[in-house]
Amino acid sequence: MTTKILVIDDDTAITELMSMLLKTHGFDVATANSGAEGIAMAQAQEFGVILLDLMMPDIDGWQVCKSIRACNNTPILVLSAVNDPRMVASVLDSGADDFLVKPVPSGVLVAHIRKMVRRGETPAVAPLQKKINLKNTAPLLS
Repeated sequence: MTTKILVIDDDTAITELMSMLLKTHGFDVATANSGAEGIAMAQAQEFGVILLDLMMPDIDGWQVCKSIRACNNTPILVLSAVNDPRMVASVLDSGADDFLVKPVPSGVLVAHIRKMVRRGETPAVAPLQKKINLKNTAPLLS
């Protein structure tokens, strides 16, 4: 099944570029050019990953992230031109799963998206079904 990605960025040139790039890597892409539109789309549809810009005029990325996180657990990858460790920490604390600084090489972006998709598809680790027999283990040397 093709992974569906939502790109939220107020710059239409960026959303168009991201859409073209991600489609060449086999992703199904939807775009939103405002925070409010992105929140509405994230609530109405299921996505494998959400790519989110931080600096938007209507609703900033922090608020978008918090709003999306309040209703679903879709992995959120934040992209920003600002590289400030305090800001990165703040965004991750707001519910984002990953953060990359723009401009991002396309291979790095796609690798991060695929990593997030894999983590979302990985089932929980099953508990051990059999107990370990400690009688047959060698003693630790001191």
